[in-house]
Amino acid sequence: MSDYLPDIVLFDASGRKSQLVHAHKLGAKVIFLSQHKRKRSRGMKIGRALVTDCHWVVQPEFVIGPISWLDRLKLKLINKPAPLNIGPVFTQPDASTQAALLAQYQLTQNEFVLFNAGSGGHKVNGELAADIFAQAAHESYKASGITSVMVFGPNYPKLLPNLAGIILISQLDNQQFINLLAASMAAVLGGGDTLLQAIALHKAILAVPISKDQSNRIAACKLKQLVMACTAESSEIQDAVKALIKKVENNDGYELQCKASDLNGLNVAIREIHNVYDRLGDKSCG
Repeated sequence: MSDYLPDIVLFDASGRKSQLVHAHKLGAKVIFLSQHKRKRSRGMKIGRALVTDCHWVVQPEFVIGPISWLDRLKLKLINKPAPLNIGPVFTQPDASTQAALLAQYQLTQNEFVLFNAGSGGHKVNGELAADIFAQAAHESYKASGITSVMVFGPNYPKLLPNLAGIILISQLDNQQFINLLAASMAAVLGGGDTLLQAIALHKAILAVPISKDQSNRIAACKLKQLVMACTAESSEIQDAVKALIKKVENNDGYELQCKASDLNGLNVAIREIHNVYDRLGDKSCG
C-alpha cells in the first residue's frame, strides 16, 4: 500500500487492524467486506470501524439478519454508518463463455434443469447429497423428458455414476458454473453460496438443505417467495422438481419477488465505488 498509494483498499473479510489503520493513514478509502455474522461483528469492532469508510455485507439482510441495537448505537456514537447489505458478489455471465459451454455439452439455453449439491462432499443421513441429487436428476429426465445436468463438485469422492439420459459433469470453476446456471430453465441447489447467486440471476430454484447451517438460509429465502424448498429425501426432491418444472412451463405466476430490487452484489459494489468520493466526503457510506 505504501508503494502503490491506492485510492481505495478493499479488505475481503481479512486483514489485521493495523493494516486497515495503515490504509486509512495513507488517505485511502477503506472498505471492509464480511459474509457472515462473525465476520460482520469483527468489522464493527471500534478499532476497525473507526478507520473503515464502508462495511459491505455480501448477503441480503433478510438472510443474515439485522445488527443489534447496541451495535447500531455504538456506530452512531462514533459517527460511522451501519453495514450495507449488498448481496452476493460473483463473476457475471458472459455470452462467449456461455455459448462455449452450451456447445460443449450440447445444451440449449432455457431447455435444461441444473442440479448441484455444493462441492460434492456433503452427506445427508450417511448418503452423499450429490448421489441423491443425481438420482433426482435421472428421475426428472425420465418423467419430463427435459434434459438434466448434474454437476458433482470437486469434493465428490467416487467415480461418476452410470445414469443414462442425463449430462454428468465432474466439476466446473465458478465462472463456468455461473454461466451454466444463467442458461438453465431452473436449478436444484443446496443452501450454500450458489443459492444466493441463483436468486441474484432470477432463476427458478428448488433449494434443498444439505447441511445443518443451510436450513435457516433456505427458510428465509422461501419466506420471501424466492425459492421452492423441500427436504433432502430423494422422493420428496423428485416430486418437488416436477412441481418446479410445471410452474416454469405453465408460467403460472412463479416469479421472483427480488426482481424489483438489486440483489447482485457486484452491481451494487460497482455503483458504490463510482459514487465513493461524492458520498465519502463526510466519511460515511450506506
